Amino acid sequence: MVKISVIGCGYLGAVHAACMAELGHEVVGVDVVEHQVELLSEGRAPFFEPGLPELLTSALGTGRLRFTTDPAQAAGATVHFVCVGTPQRKGEMAADLTYVDAAVDSLLPLLAPGDVVVGKSTVPVGTAERLAQRVHGAQPGAVLVWNPEFLREGKAVADTLHPDRLVYGVPDGEQGQHAVARLDEVYAATIADGTPRLVGDVASAQLVKVAANSFLATKISFINAMAELCEASGADVTFLADAIGMDDRIGRRFLNAGLGFGGGCLPKDIRAFMARAGELGVDQALTFLREVDAINMRRRVRMVDLAREELGGSIQGRRIAVLGASFKPDSDDVRDSPALSVSAQLALQGADVVVTDPEAIANAQRKWPDLRFAADVEDTLRGAELVLVLTEWPEYVSLDPVEVAGLVRDRRVLDGRNCLDAEKWRAAGWTYRALGRR
Repeated sequence: MVKISVIGCGYLGAVHAACMAELGHEVVGVDVVEHQVELLSEGRAPFFEPGLPELLTSALGTGRLRFTTDPAQAAGATVHFVCVGTPQRKGEMAADLTYVDAAVDSLLPLLAPGDVVVGKSTVPVGTAERLAQRVHGAQPGAVLVWNPEFLREGKAVADTLHPDRLVYGVPDGEQGQHAVARLDEVYAATIADGTPRLVGDVASAQLVKVAANSFLATKISFINAMAELCEASGADVTFLADAIGMDDRIGRRFLNAGLGFGGGCLPKDIRAFMARAGELGVDQALTFLREVDAINMRRRVRMVDLAREELGGSIQGRRIAVLGASFKPDSDDVRDSPALSVSAQLALQGADVVVTDPEAIANAQRKWPDLRFAADVEDTLRGAELVLVLTEWPEYVSLDPVEVAGLVRDRRVLDGRNCLDAEKWRAAGWTYRALGRR
């Protein structure tokens, strides 16, 4: 058993703390938001993540997990995980490191010789080196390392307990060897399960997460660029993706054309990556990411244009039902959500928009209080002249087009995620269109 502190109990930290306790460690989670700490202490997640409430309840029941707003409670832990957010700076592309700096500063008076401070937040390369100097200045016997996270919202618990790889970024010498040994203790069960472990330098470890996200974003935007060409030429992007995805050098995953990516990671990470490259004088190396970002944003505009086309050139006063507000299924996260962005654009241009989502309505209302929301699919569809499927929740993918036909005014559906069975909907008398499809 290792005594662990987790500084920052938002999405990353809450999941990490619960999972570390599940692995048998003694964990204290520290966060400055009192309401969040109260919820977590009661076994209630402040956000929707499948499996997390059950895990919290189980871990709290063992006595190995507790949450507090008092940073001093992290004293006595020998491994300290920094799990705070790194949002995009307002008005800039760069990452805001305010919370990372504050988290490390809160640990400095508590550190003892041999302690390991482990960064998990996604930061620009060079951040760890700067923070390591502060740690060394406060406690020369402590060491700072980087251990990036690779969580997918909706699958975060499984991704923490059974990751596809562990990455350690450690300094050279005895302190680095000590840090590797401590992390191996923390992840002993994971390593025993056969999870690959890569040990490298601190700079490389900081680059891993942003490089991975940039690659995934590029792959998504590539197929969406192909969707633009398919629409112009009469080709079908799904057939194209299936065909090129059979090449094992390319693969089929992340080649689903549609509204593109959103959420709290990919958009801000690729922008921060570009900003950091500029600071390092190698901005030309990542100029392609500007087009990746631009393609992604164009898909939202294209969906609004398709809605206008389907409604005969005008959306003013027309009733549009939107299924989905979160940026992806199995999440209540609406940060940079394509679904919510399209809904807001339609409403701002005069459409009568009604939005529903299984989990994200509360967050969506806070983001766009002027939008109209409905609690269920039936109320959303009732009287609609056009239906938009913008988040591929299973309950929307499995809708029976025959059953819901009686609720709408006109049988028109726009599939923003290429997730519906086109032939099934057409056979039920619906006009079906999707991004990049014939």
